[in-house]
Amino acid sequence: MKLATWNVNSVRAREARLLAWLAAWQPDVLCLQELKVVEADFPTAAVQALGYHAVVYGQKTYNGVAILSRTPPEDLRRGFGEDDDDPQARLVSARVNGVRVLSAYFPNGGEVGSDKFAYKLAWMEKLRVLLERTASPDEPLALCGDVNVAPDDRDVARPEEWKDTVLCHPAARAALQRIAAWGLDDTFRRHHAEGGFYSWWDYRMLGFPKNNGLRIDHVLATRRLAARSTAVEIDRNERKGKQPSDHVPVVATFAD
Repeated sequence: MKLATWNVNSVRAREARLLAWLAAWQPDVLCLQELKVVEADFPTAAVQALGYHAVVYGQKTYNGVAILSRTPPEDLRRGFGEDDDDPQARLVSARVNGVRVLSAYFPNGGEVGSDKFAYKLAWMEKLRVLLERTASPDEPLALCGDVNVAPDDRDVARPEEWKDTVLCHPAARAALQRIAAWGLDDTFRRHHAEGGFYSWWDYRMLGFPKNNGLRIDHVLATRRLAARSTAVEIDRNERKGKQPSDHVPVVATFAD
């Protein structure tokens, strides 16, 4: 199974890129984040023409997540459940080919110490609780998405520059570690122990040309699934060309 994740930063602006990427890479499952459209405005017909089913949890202008899959998804879930009153569309999940797949767009957090940063940490704790309540680390499960956290300094081109930001702050890293401690492995790290790999570059200050990047997009998998991973790639080329997203796809391949 080829499982990918990509923050497209507006599916409306990146539709042509999305369709071209699907045709070229042909993943079995693609998790998308930051759609910035409601479900009715998602290009469902276009992705269906390429052979994909679409599970979409959209929101006008902001946020929005989706799961595209070649086989029909089952047991669809949006958000944290019926009792959740969070209006931000940041989490959707489905079972595909026996694997529970979650597409997640973690809050950025704004600035350390702000209400947005507190929301980010609280959201991450809610996700940890959701995993404890609804899943088992013994089942095949993949948490995919833009987690807005670089796990350690290997994932940051300029650690000193980013160390006090919401993407690298110790509290954010600890919250991500707490989620992972439930029973998730960083599949990319299983295949790349060294640093220097990034999935996001700021549009400003020539972030991409200077390679001032961070690895904040991840495919985390339960150990039962992670043990089947044979390769994990970051498609850096997708950051090139006209009107790219500031993120690029991360593609994990698992043996059947």
